[in-house]
Amino acid sequence: MSKKLILFGTGDIAQIAKDYFECDTEYKVVAFCLDKDFIQDETYEERPLVAFENIEEVYPPDAHDMFIALSYTEMNRLRQRKFDEALAKGYNLPSYISPKATYLSKYACGKNCFIFEDNTIQPYVKIGDNVTLWSGNHIGHHSEIYSHNFISSHVVISGHCEIGSYCFLGVNSTLAHNVKIAEGSLIGAGAIITKDTDLDGVYVAPRTIKLDKPSTAFKL
Repeated sequence: MSKKLILFGTGDIAQIAKDYFECDTEYKVVAFCLDKDFIQDETYEERPLVAFENIEEVYPPDAHDMFIALSYTEMNRLRQRKFDEALAKGYNLPSYISPKATYLSKYACGKNCFIFEDNTIQPYVKIGDNVTLWSGNHIGHHSEIYSHNFISSHVVISGHCEIGSYCFLGVNSTLAHNVKIAEGSLIGAGAIITKDTDLDGVYVAPRTIKLDKPSTAFKL
């Protein structure tokens, strides 16, 4: 018998979460929800779209679980607020771990995590609540990712690293061994971090330059 799941959100991540949960788990998505001021239609993805403010009256938490399917808006703080509000309503917030991820740590991840395919999570890694790991990341041994983080694709986190809460790590960014990423850090695409970061720091890699010559000037 399938389990019943409500998704908070109507964006790309909610649409993707529906497919992943229904394809790889026992969950059936029975409804979507949003704050009432943002609801413009009665349905989304051919399922009811219900106001979050009274969701527990329509889909009670003793018979339904909820997943907060939001991105990194406000450095993950919007997702964190809805995570806390859903818990306060009594909902269980399951995590999704792709069967195509390699999860070797003895420590289970926290609630409401979204771990996509092709992630390698090495032994002794710890992952908190409400963490998104998009596809194809390397999470090195003995590293710890605190709650409410978003790690995009092909990020390399070396061993013994520490990621504080409310961080964003862009595609192809790299952390050297034993680096501490302070709370609220924004690590841009392709950045290489070899030292500890500062609270709310922003770190970006140099942009690729455009040469003056056209591509036809080169012999390839």
